[in-house]
Amino acid sequence: MGLLSDPNRRRALISMLTRLNAPICVVCYFAGVAWFMGLAFEPFTLRTYMSENAMGSTMVEERFPAGERALATGREFAAHKKKVGGMPVDWLVKNMQDRGLEVFTQSFSRTLPFPDENKERYIVKGTNVYGILRAPRAPRTEALVLSAPCSPGDNNNQAVGLLLGLAQYFRNQIYWAKDIIFLVNEHDLIGMQAWLEGYHHTNTTGMSWSPLQGRGGSIQAALSLELSSDVITSLDLVLEGLNGQLPNLDLANLFYAFCQKIGVLCTIQGKLQRNDWDSVSGYNHAVQTMMLMVMKQASGRPWGDHGLFLRYHIEAATIKGVNSFRQYKTDATTIGRLLEGMYRKLNNLLERLHQSYFFYLMPSLSHFVSIGYYMPAFGLLAVILLLRALDLWVQLNTPPSTTEDGVADIDQVRHTLLSVLTPLVISHLTGVALYALPIRFQETAVEHFPVSETEAVVLTAIAIYTAGLALPHNTHRYYIVSTVPDVRGWRVLKLVAVLYLAVLLGCTALINFSLGFILALTLVPLAAFVTPHVPKVLSAFILVILSPACTLLFSVFFFQELQDMPVSFQDGWLLYLSVISQGILDHSLYGSLVYPLIALLVYPCWLLFWNILFWK
Repeated sequence: MGLLSDPNRRRALISMLTRLNAPICVVCYFAGVAWFMGLAFEPFTLRTYMSENAMGSTMVEERFPAGERALATGREFAAHKKKVGGMPVDWLVKNMQDRGLEVFTQSFSRTLPFPDENKERYIVKGTNVYGILRAPRAPRTEALVLSAPCSPGDNNNQAVGLLLGLAQYFRNQIYWAKDIIFLVNEHDLIGMQAWLEGYHHTNTTGMSWSPLQGRGGSIQAALSLELSSDVITSLDLVLEGLNGQLPNLDLANLFYAFCQKIGVLCTIQGKLQRNDWDSVSGYNHAVQTMMLMVMKQASGRPWGDHGLFLRYHIEAATIKGVNSFRQYKTDATTIGRLLEGMYRKLNNLLERLHQSYFFYLMPSLSHFVSIGYYMPAFGLLAVILLLRALDLWVQLNTPPSTTEDGVADIDQVRHTLLSVLTPLVISHLTGVALYALPIRFQETAVEHFPVSETEAVVLTAIAIYTAGLALPHNTHRYYIVSTVPDVRGWRVLKLVAVLYLAVLLGCTALINFSLGFILALTLVPLAAFVTPHVPKVLSAFILVILSPACTLLFSVFFFQELQDMPVSFQDGWLLYLSVISQGILDHSLYGSLVYPLIALLVYPCWLLFWNILFWK
């Protein structure tokens, strides 16, 4: 405190920070990247452990015996699904009633803002079927959910069969203290969104659905099951939800504990557990697993039906069965026993899961990185913006020019303010156009160009984004109102832009660390070096490479490499266009915040630095 309160020492500290500003910024950047890459190294990770006392032991005797019968039920479900060409509602209702459940249905419909060409749908109509097993030993104020989506074709039939098998087995047990809801939802996430909105009496996305006739208690936890084969080699745990939300870590710990107990091969991000953490190959494997989680979390989209539960503060995950070429095999009975054990432990909860972490990264199922370890990596990048802001503030902290009478030149002050406000306003208006116009102008684009509605939306977004590059050549004419030379204008604008970016990235990282960190990796160097005095052509090329659109393009190729499925440039470009359309759809259908964040805040902020580069 004495260092900051003493004016002489404070001036000396500021002088040192401004004199060594560039070297310190370079060191902080590489230190932040090195810190992040070191997170997958074993000394930086913690071993997973159960924080919730009620689930601290897996001493539960699992007795589920009906795996083969469940598979037979799944084949019967597939036959009826093929016969009716969709969800066999009557068959499901009858089977759930035969198992002693209170059965209800919910119809829903949704018109998409533009066709989803990935799943070939535009107007979606469907029905959800769910059965409630009432708790015999409690006042029925709490509930658990087990869901299985009714997927097209031969997908997920075994999951529905196992769900019905577990419903019949659970019905004969007397130890349940919570209602258990068995849900079969149609049209994957859209059906799940309709059911959750109906259950919680909310309508945030404009979907049409019929009110639920039956409800259980307050939902404490949920699991979504995806099985598409009679024989499973491993179970993959999917955690990433809407807007990068993650369930309480104890839910992942519970899954891993029962996999270890029962002897089921389990994975995360499709990657097997490895024990050679101290080797180079083991470290590379951990980094690859952790980076896959970062990329999925940064996308902001739900990677399973569980992802929509997290919006309602319900801890949820998706368990996905994988049938690969591994020698290890797991039958449906074993998977049923694993689910039985998990639900029996969740049944023991006296309160919501809250004692473990909600912010974490996982290089494997047995290790995790807590927020206290990974946040300094972002902090090292964010401090660069503060150092640059300090340097600009010192440069601007000089007495204003005065006239012979000692009166400040009002024209120069007015010119400086206009030179800052004009690009700020125009950049954000461009962001509003990028957010609002692609969907609104799709019909006009289809009429004048030979493209589909989806292509029209994506190409309109790209056109508006590219048109923003012409702003510096047009905005200056609006704020040259005086012949007074103003050398302070670009510094004031950069100071505002740097502080704006620091606040924006800081808020983003608190909500979705992965998205905030990826944006910081590209935007912080850009904000640090850009001035009107650097070489224009080279700097413009670097700014375009570090722009949000190119960051997304590189992320698409990097994600495919991490999944060991590299693609050609042409296939990657098509995938890139698909990612853009899916991001806009996710915002319209489920409320994903990534697209409005990029369009309304990140892109306008990048345009401010683009204006600085071409400052006249």
